[in-house]
Amino acid sequence: MTYVCSKEEKEYLARYDISAYERPSLATDIVVFSILNDGVSDNIRKLQKKSLKVLLIKRASYPYKDCWALPGGFLRPGEDVIANATRELFEETGVSDAYLQLVGTYGEKGRDPRGWIVSNTFMALVDGNKCTPRAGTDAWEARWFSVELIKGDAENSSTVNYTLRFINEETGQELVAELQEHKVYRNFHRTVSYEIVSGGGIAFDHAKIVLNALLSLRENVENNLKVAFNLMPEMFTLTELQNAFEIILDKKLLTANFRRKIADYVDETDKIIEGAGHRPAKLFKRKIEVFYD
Repeated sequence: MTYVCSKEEKEYLARYDISAYERPSLATDIVVFSILNDGVSDNIRKLQKKSLKVLLIKRASYPYKDCWALPGGFLRPGEDVIANATRELFEETGVSDAYLQLVGTYGEKGRDPRGWIVSNTFMALVDGNKCTPRAGTDAWEARWFSVELIKGDAENSSTVNYTLRFINEETGQELVAELQEHKVYRNFHRTVSYEIVSGGGIAFDHAKIVLNALLSLRENVENNLKVAFNLMPEMFTLTELQNAFEIILDKKLLTANFRRKIADYVDETDKIIEGAGHRPAKLFKRKIEVFYD
């Protein structure tokens, strides 16, 4: 529908000076999650060890030159925020149809030394085997890092310490960021904020963004089983699916209970997977009518 201005409104808009208000630059940052193998297994009889990975790029220019950051970029004139996130994700990974979810908006003073930059941050869930990570024009390289969240002891009822560990198995590089969660209770409502104590080589406020995205991913998977399937290939074994849930939630699940819960979400195929040292396992896929309800 096209909005039609009245004569009076047109006169008002003709006098309106948008430059009277300072305007920020707008950008998107994307936390790209995938579940991938950790190197090569030395035991063919065991399930290949996997972990939750996040895609980071090594910055080639200032600010934060040589630090690691999330993929993303500035909006082009007239570009929609979602379109910008989709474009940036494709440019960094080659994936054009990933699950995208808004995590939050960050515009705190001082988050970027270049000036007032407001970032709309997204979480993307992808099948990493379909990705081709590639560095953009402002990056040296793009790599997958295993991400581990360690929750420390609460200092008091309103402050909790977190540690984020990023490990690249190929190079052995490890990045460690320290953060604090602050809770404020007022008028029967709780407000939660996060503070970076040490960035550990992660640029800007991106450690905070990853923490928020990871906590959001866990909450989403707890409440909506369908979300985790976005990290799976087209066909998978039930063991692989359970392993993905356990990696995301960082806890072991009872196999019988898990399979009962996801029974309505999967269809058995007539295909099997055969691996050296393993019994043939049936392959499953998403149940179309559930995912397109």
